[in-house]
Amino acid sequence: MAKLVQLPPKFLPQEWSVANKTRYANAESQRSRSERLVAESQRLVDEIEQRTHKSQQDVNKKIEQRLEEIQFWKDELNNKLEETTNEIEQLVAYKIRLEKALEACKEPLAIAQQCLMEREKRVGIDLVHDEVERELIKEVEVIQGVMALLERTLEQITEQIRLCRTAKYTLEKDVADKFQAMKIDNHCSTLNNNTPEIHYADGVVRIQGNSVTPSEWEEFSNMNIVNTEKQRNNALALRALIDSILSETAGDMRKQCDTVNFALKNRVKETKDAKNKLEVHLAKVMDEISSQEKNIEQLRKSIADKEGPIKVAHSRLETRTLRPNVELCRDPVQYRLLNEVQEIATNVERLQETLSLAESELKGLIRNQLSLEEEIQVKENTLYVDEVVCMQLREAISINNF
Repeated sequence: MAKLVQLPPKFLPQEWSVANKTRYANAESQRSRSERLVAESQRLVDEIEQRTHKSQQDVNKKIEQRLEEIQFWKDELNNKLEETTNEIEQLVAYKIRLEKALEACKEPLAIAQQCLMEREKRVGIDLVHDEVERELIKEVEVIQGVMALLERTLEQITEQIRLCRTAKYTLEKDVADKFQAMKIDNHCSTLNNNTPEIHYADGVVRIQGNSVTPSEWEEFSNMNIVNTEKQRNNALALRALIDSILSETAGDMRKQCDTVNFALKNRVKETKDAKNKLEVHLAKVMDEISSQEKNIEQLRKSIADKEGPIKVAHSRLETRTLRPNVELCRDPVQYRLLNEVQEIATNVERLQETLSLAESELKGLIRNQLSLEEEIQVKENTLYVDEVVCMQLREAISINNF
């Protein structure tokens, strides 16, 4: 018996129709979805292309703005850098002025000290603590005070130069960084979609941990400018102070120098007057010595001249003792001869006393002569010290505005 073959089940016509319609519907739905997707994709492509282009344009604009900001701050920094450089040059010039002024004080100080030492060579009563010495001591103190002030000011300006150079270094570093940033951003501004060197880079799509905010970036440069301006203002104030110090100290030294010179001239005049008066008195003493010597000679001659009369009286008295007997009378002649002898003796004694006084006075006059001559030599020595040595030394002093 033949084996029956089992046939697949058959569908009904309605089922066939439904199946076809279902496939039509599925195909139409799929096509419709595909069409919408194509349209959506095209819209999305166009949208993203526009956004990408706009975003790139925005980035380009921001790069351009960033370059303008960097250029602005770079210009500001360069201006301050130029001002600071000029200020440093001015400070260095002022420092040189201070050093020259300090060096210029050494000669007047040495001369004043030398004058004090030279005036110690005065002798006798002329070794006096006079107005000249007081003013010389004051001059030494003034110059030493000026030198101490200049040294302190020199330390100040040296420190200010250091601070300005530090500020300048900070500006230079900031300018160099901004120059490098401008170079980098300028390069970035030249990149486009067709640039051959563009490529993917790993690990760049992030914010660096050591980066700063724009406000912090601006504040950094602004603080550098503020600090530089502060140091520049300090430098300007210091330079004005130095101008005042140099002017005032030069004036003080010149005024004291003039005071010393005036006192020295007065002292020389006083010494010359005293010397002239001593010489006048010496001349009078010399005349008196000559007169006294003549007087002594006259006294001695007068005493010597009395030897004749007294010898005559003595001889007469002796001879009259030879009268004989009653002729040996105490007559008026006898009494007169005795009185004559006594009178001559008394007169000789008076002459001797006067001679002794005259000789004593002569010795006093001679001592006075020697004293006056010695004092004149003292005055001559003082005039040599003050007029020749000190005044010539002080002619070398030249105090101009530092």
